[in-house]
Amino acid sequence: MTIASRRFADTRSGPRARLSLDGTWDFQLEGRTPTTIAVPAPWQAHFPVLRAAAGVATYSRAFTVPQEWLGRQVIVHFGAVNYFAEVSVNGRALGSHEGGYLPFEFVIPFDLLTGELRLDVKVTLPSADARAFPDFPFDEIPHGKQSWYGMLGGIWQSVWLECRSEAHITHQAIRADLATGDVAIDVELAAAFTGALKITILDRKGAVAASSEFALNDKARISAALKVADVEAWSLDDPALYRAVAELSEGGNVIDAAEENFGFRTFEARDGKFFLNGHPFYMRGALDQDYYPEGIYTPPSLEFLEDQARKSKELGLNLLRCHIKAPDPRYYDVADRFGLLVWTEIPNIQTFTEKSAKRLLDTMEGILRRDGNHPSIVIWTIINEDWGTRLVESADQRAWLEGAYHWLKRMDPTRLVVDNSACIPNFHVVSDIDDYHYYASVPEMAREWTDWVSAFAARPAWSYSPNGDARRRGDEPLVVSEFGVWGLPHPDKLKQDGKEPFWFINGLEWDSDGATYPHGVEQRFRTYQFDKVFPSFGSFIEDTQWHQFNALKFEIEEMRRHASIQGYVITELTDLHWEANGLMDMQRNTRAYHNRFHEINTDVVIIPRMQHYAVWAGDTASVELEISTGGKAIHAAELSWSIDGTDAGKMAIPAISATSVHHLPAISLPFTATMAGGQVSVQFTITASGKEIARNSLDVSVYGSRSEPALSVFSAEPEIAHYLAALGYAVVEAGKADVRVASSLSQADIDAMEHGAHFVSLADVPPLPFGNLRNDQPNWNYPAGGDRGQSMPQMRVTERNGTIWKGNWVTGFSWVKRSGKFERLPGGPLTDLSFVGVNPNRVITGFRPIHFDGLVHAGTMVGWIHKPCATIAERKVGAGRIVATTFGLMREAAGVDPVAATLLDCIIETAAG
Repeated sequence: MTIASRRFADTRSGPRARLSLDGTWDFQLEGRTPTTIAVPAPWQAHFPVLRAAAGVATYSRAFTVPQEWLGRQVIVHFGAVNYFAEVSVNGRALGSHEGGYLPFEFVIPFDLLTGELRLDVKVTLPSADARAFPDFPFDEIPHGKQSWYGMLGGIWQSVWLECRSEAHITHQAIRADLATGDVAIDVELAAAFTGALKITILDRKGAVAASSEFALNDKARISAALKVADVEAWSLDDPALYRAVAELSEGGNVIDAAEENFGFRTFEARDGKFFLNGHPFYMRGALDQDYYPEGIYTPPSLEFLEDQARKSKELGLNLLRCHIKAPDPRYYDVADRFGLLVWTEIPNIQTFTEKSAKRLLDTMEGILRRDGNHPSIVIWTIINEDWGTRLVESADQRAWLEGAYHWLKRMDPTRLVVDNSACIPNFHVVSDIDDYHYYASVPEMAREWTDWVSAFAARPAWSYSPNGDARRRGDEPLVVSEFGVWGLPHPDKLKQDGKEPFWFINGLEWDSDGATYPHGVEQRFRTYQFDKVFPSFGSFIEDTQWHQFNALKFEIEEMRRHASIQGYVITELTDLHWEANGLMDMQRNTRAYHNRFHEINTDVVIIPRMQHYAVWAGDTASVELEISTGGKAIHAAELSWSIDGTDAGKMAIPAISATSVHHLPAISLPFTATMAGGQVSVQFTITASGKEIARNSLDVSVYGSRSEPALSVFSAEPEIAHYLAALGYAVVEAGKADVRVASSLSQADIDAMEHGAHFVSLADVPPLPFGNLRNDQPNWNYPAGGDRGQSMPQMRVTERNGTIWKGNWVTGFSWVKRSGKFERLPGGPLTDLSFVGVNPNRVITGFRPIHFDGLVHAGTMVGWIHKPCATIAERKVGAGRIVATTFGLMREAAGVDPVAATLLDCIIETAAG
């Protein structure tokens, strides 16, 4: 459904009536040509030329109040307008509202209600220029990710007219006690009123669960107490919703009515764990930026939100962290009905001032008023990653944050509060959850991820303020609240009318290397000759998605190995523009692994681990096994395993309590000679009473046994010479060797190559001066100052650490071309866990796109196929040749790791020619 076609039918609820004003409005951004626009949606969603535009815009439309409404109060209601709205009817000002995420309304004076009327809304979206917008510069207003993905201005939620009695209900705040069935409802009226208020609670079938009537004697507020017998709890599997109907009566006639949905549920953090309705709960969440393909902030339809929720549950998710944004109210309605928990955050500011701090808490108060009755919402965040504050430096701001935490706990004692959802180098001051963010690509950073998770699981000091002002209780649940890797969406699935989405030309500004720029991705694939590495562009895209699955699988399993960690939040539910780390793409198309993801993202998880994920054919390898139970206990069950579908063993599993980790005896698996040269899948399944309750798998690369090397080698470096001899190579004099092996090159080596020598450089060493392979680099003084060396043989070695090639957030896709001597490597082309022991810490540059066809045998690319570089590459030098690699091939004893030994064989054979 397109934005322009969205309409809402007239609806009536008892004595109230509503008329939608969504649809086509006249529109003009100051200084631009007048036009029309569809409401609701930001103006950036409609006009490419206004995609980055801030400023002042005017919306106008004509309307007529129905005759039957005359004599009653008529209001115009706005769901949300970003940022400052001034509203008038027929030129008469009705009022103004500041704030881009919350509803507001104005009464239209009685004397204006006849005839055709004109509604005008002047909307100001400030830029960061405080001189142009002194009252609310962009950096001092709650704006969320608008500083990342582009400005959002205008009427982005629905607008409607409503008629009602002047005496009417303005708000209901509901607190439902699961243990007792007691329901406390604070009802606010527009003004003091004398009459009767009846409150009826309906269960999910519409039957009356409780009812009571209260006399109002010139009151504008009443606290009502009701009791529901035989309470149905709101839960993830059975989200029972109740409805509170409040009716205001005068002289026996109902003059106003209002309805609110709510649920009975509890959500607690105690003893380092979460409990939902008193039962253990393990958080399996995803970060949801709540952005949409066409409307940006504005969802296309209710059906779209429902489809998204359905797919979220298929993925095994039980929580969405709605990221620094107050969403369209339908978002929470869907979560309530589908049984998804929501962790909601205040949209962040950029600069902390007295005014911006007040705006944050005013926004939170408005969120509580609008959304406080939703049972799906269980956590609030005040600050994300220290955005807008300076907690590391400022004691005053840490004190403010502590005060804000306690203020919010008083405002809403039923939910958990996170002060600052932390990452390096910031921290918590006082929080109900000890959460932290960390990003690492796998397999390249698998060991780094393992070490970090282990450190976090031990409740480290660094997650809280080191300044003596931390209020750490020590039993806050540990949650890894952001982590993730990329998997690219297929561009064809994102196109509309054959055209790329507008955001394909965004992303260049995110980092200096432009790795987040999607436009031209297919052309780069061909330009860098990757069609010689992957069967097709489509297969490359699918490979990146399975690469994402395997990386997330490893990272989740590592967290599940630690019982102290009680949950995680994957970044993210869907891609957002160029940010391609979603479990779905921007259009909510599913990834290749959608139907398997629940295997690892579930309560009971089988965790298999091997020392090496590569084995020699004919060997037997040990697999360590653990069971993580999450929110569900296991009674007596059985674990069975198979290799490529052939049953290989089983064992009994004892009863295991919820939210715990149980270590099982290690098992031995045989890998036969017939498996050589391929990858085998080891499948694990847990069954209880004939029902499967968990499954997982392990991919193992099986390498064919090495033959006695036919080539002779030489190395002047004793460590390398001893290693080669241990692998069975004949180590001979330099002049008699087929291949000479060195870590770096001297002038004598270059001269030897010029005259026909063949070299291998094992460049897994700290970079030499000027980043090339020379170890005797002369200093050449240039007139401009500074030294510059000759890059010989046109290969530069660069540390990955501190560069875009590290892969902390924008994932690198590393590959080995399975052709030539490398054809015997199992798996691929993308590297997997079998490469963990040899992962390069450095990359080789100096190759142009044409060289990726024949000279580059392995390498990495970043994000949307950017910054391709080599990890195995060759050059001709005179009559000779060199093959250089940054793979770490000598980190273990010779022959222990099949990947290291086989890669080295392939490299030496390639160098020999």
